[in-house]
Amino acid sequence: MPLLVRWPAEIEAGAICTDMVLNVDFAPTFLDAANLDVPHFMQGASFRNSFLGAAPDDWQTSMYYRYWMHRDRDHNIWAHYGVRTHTHKLIYFYNDPLDIPGTNGPADAPEWELYDLVADPFETSNIADHPDQAARVTELQAELRRLQEEVSDEPFVPV
Repeated sequence: MPLLVRWPAEIEAGAICTDMVLNVDFAPTFLDAANLDVPHFMQGASFRNSFLGAAPDDWQTSMYYRYWMHRDRDHNIWAHYGVRTHTHKLIYFYNDPLDIPGTNGPADAPEWELYDLVADPFETSNIADHPDQAARVTELQAELRRLQEEVSDEPFVPV
């Protein structure tokens, strides 16, 4: 028999959440909706209050992600990590298989990409090298390092 999760009555049907929600936030949200405690060791946070228009003041405004599988058989995407905000995405393609099973070489030269998600929602124009974006790149690189430290992920350092 499937488990049915019912939102509390105070959340109206069809409510839209525009807050930055991560995949690790779903389990705490389901527990919260079921009026169960979220274990202290669990990553993420409930976004239930975001549907009520009352996200905490310290709610995340950026997210970190990493794609390890350099040129894997199914996707053929280069290894990278990045930071995304509501308005921009900064990606560092470190382009190295790191000898991880399932990855494929060769390693390629690293490169940065920056996209303005408001002006270019389909990410067709890399603006990382535009001189007028230098401050934004620096700001997002700092945020990227902060988020990596938060999840104990080491930045790629070429050997």
